[in-house]
Amino acid sequence: MTVAQIQPQTSSQKPLKKRKSSFRESTKEAIAGYLYVSPFFILFAIFGLFPMLFSFYLGFQKWNGLGEMEYVGLQNFEWIITDPLFWKSLSNTLIMWVMGTIPQLIIGIILAYALNSALVKLKSIFRVSIFMPYVTSTVAVAIVFGIMFNDQDFGLINVILSWFGVDPVSWSTTEWGVKIAISTMVFWRWLGYNTIIYLAGLQAIPNELYEAAKIDGATTRQKIQYITIPMLRPIIILTVFTSTIGALQLFTEPLVYIGRSYREEGLTVVLYLYREAFVNLAYGPASAAAIILFFIIIVLSAINVFVANRIGK
Repeated sequence: MTVAQIQPQTSSQKPLKKRKSSFRESTKEAIAGYLYVSPFFILFAIFGLFPMLFSFYLGFQKWNGLGEMEYVGLQNFEWIITDPLFWKSLSNTLIMWVMGTIPQLIIGIILAYALNSALVKLKSIFRVSIFMPYVTSTVAVAIVFGIMFNDQDFGLINVILSWFGVDPVSWSTTEWGVKIAISTMVFWRWLGYNTIIYLAGLQAIPNELYEAAKIDGATTRQKIQYITIPMLRPIIILTVFTSTIGALQLFTEPLVYIGRSYREEGLTVVLYLYREAFVNLAYGPASAAAIILFFIIIVLSAINVFVANRIGK
């Protein structure tokens, strides 16, 4: 009886020790994993989450950045909504989004399809060349385009227009001149980025689908309509979503191009709230404008994703 009682006890203790050791090992691995990813979350909490939450709090306060805060409720939002300049900046942003972002998505698909074709030679050179504008400094791009869209007769664009008998355009002072110049910068800088994303999506489409369609006698248009576009739909949704957010947060290009004059023709929403915060020292209205822009981005992004999701169905 004594030996029979001892044997079950020793056999039951071994699995228990294994469970404890495996639990400790898994805990150590989990702690090590959290430690490896913790720098990102710490930096995001300091430079991302805290400023965002503080802006929501600041939208209901009156503060010039130095003195004490004063709670004013919804006055900042009422002031922003009744300010004609805010609506002007919002319309400028939407117009530049239509002029600079939508064409780059359409042309990006066409260029990606061409680069994925077997007829194009030296594909690697073209891929690197078309991606170069994205890695170029935004300030450098704005300066170069500012020289190209010079108001004088010797400006590059004005010289080209003179070949067709068009009078020189004052690109930095006219209503549509500023919008065209800034939209062209955005188009040129982000076209290669979206093209490379579309190209990656095209290369993930199985060739068997195109071969089967070719055997069935499908034309190139039918292949694009019934194979390429439906298979690229997740990529299209991604690019539409990111491009919409980026276009509504347009800041560097108009700031460098129009300078600190903050002309109404090129004033975007982000540039508007930047002026209110760091020029007029009205941090409350600037935060209120940022909150309004936040909800506008959510609504427009949801609409664009819904429309893009219908493509290819």
